[in-house]
Amino acid sequence: MTQYETVIGLEVHVQLATHSKLFCSCSTRFGAEPNENVCAICSGMPGILPLLNEKAVEYAAKLGMALNCQLNPVSIFARKNYFYPDLPKGYQLSQFDPPICGKGWLDINVDGQTKRIGITRLHLEEDAGKTIHSPATNQSFVDLNRGGVPLAEIVSEPDLSSPAEAVAYLKTLHNIVLYLGVSDGNMEEGNFRCDVNVSIRPKGSSEFGTRTELKNINSFRNIQRALEYEIRRHKDVLEDGGAIVQETRLYDAAKNVTLPMRSKEEAHDYRYCPDPDLAPVYLSAEQIAAWRAELPELPSARLERFMTEYGLSAEDAAQLTGERALADYFERAVAGFPQPKRVANLMLSELLRELNQRENGWDECKLTPEQLAELAKMVADGEISAKIAHDIFSELFSQGLSPKQYVAAKGLAQISDSGALEAAVLAVLAENPAEVAAYQGGKTKLISFFVGQVMRKTKGQANPALVNQLLQKHL
Repeated sequence: MTQYETVIGLEVHVQLATHSKLFCSCSTRFGAEPNENVCAICSGMPGILPLLNEKAVEYAAKLGMALNCQLNPVSIFARKNYFYPDLPKGYQLSQFDPPICGKGWLDINVDGQTKRIGITRLHLEEDAGKTIHSPATNQSFVDLNRGGVPLAEIVSEPDLSSPAEAVAYLKTLHNIVLYLGVSDGNMEEGNFRCDVNVSIRPKGSSEFGTRTELKNINSFRNIQRALEYEIRRHKDVLEDGGAIVQETRLYDAAKNVTLPMRSKEEAHDYRYCPDPDLAPVYLSAEQIAAWRAELPELPSARLERFMTEYGLSAEDAAQLTGERALADYFERAVAGFPQPKRVANLMLSELLRELNQRENGWDECKLTPEQLAELAKMVADGEISAKIAHDIFSELFSQGLSPKQYVAAKGLAQISDSGALEAAVLAVLAENPAEVAAYQGGKTKLISFFVGQVMRKTKGQANPALVNQLLQKHL
């Protein structure tokens, strides 16, 4: 049986976080009434003259810098000609040759291995509108609110060889976008979406197989599932003696299948030509240097710093820098209680659990970094046990209460009085004679059972270290 290898290339569209569209002053706000954010320019009225949004140019350039791209001092907008109801001008304004950013690269990590993925180009373009089909009424509707919204399109080289690598690339890119603040990266609203080009070829071959394109998949999980399905489909077709058809396919998440959408166009079908109404975009060396100086610390650099400055493991540092809000929260908490590993442990166990369990995540977090630092210090100082910290964390998270005040009000301070604890230890030993005999017969792992019973009797307030000492004494 023929052994195949997979070849994947990604085209990612990032909606830039400007307040107005790429060539007009209409709002980019999501969720407006259909065709509310539309003017003569973005609806393609005769005689319109577009005016380039400078902030979009800045965001695209900064994103290109973060992706190690070569910035072109001159780039041009072209008319990309195709006809569809949600493209009222009959063409899309997009950069073709040259784009604002040329070749670049992005390092990804999969299973502990780093791989460099080439980037072909990053260019600016306007988004199209949205066509909405109603099977109930057998009608189609066009909403142009999204038409003209600024996009940065990042085209990768076909360097990805598995669904896992594709998802790692997208997550890494998504994180960079959020660190830069050039987009909110909201995948559900379409602000970070990708088209996936996939093909397979006999292992060791240098020739590319026929590719198919998967359009606008809106979650990392679905991208992985869609690719896994499409790779299997390619193999099945070839092994049955068939041929892959070059086409665009849509992914049905409910059925976990891809379905044909249309035959795939090639670049020359679009008849690109420079737009006569838009001057070339000129970037001076001074402007590029000023933007580069404004770049924040990027995720990869921050991960390395968290390991060297705070002594965190690679795994913990990767989790904490995986989201800018989480990394910022950690550094503020450490400023309040400079024991990084204790703060990290509390965040990675308790804080992440609460964020992941709640629909709105950070919007529901009322616990400040300073309050989390206070809680970590209370555990470190023996004022409360780790169990009590766990038990009260959810309420602290949602209400933003002072841990010290909350513990005092609820009477949850850790019991470190040896007399009080000794009584609890003796009671537990008296209640469990069989376990005592087994322990004394050599089953020393039962110590954790006794500790648990004492903690239960004291409602989690016993000092674990002192409980262990007293148990060792009496056993």
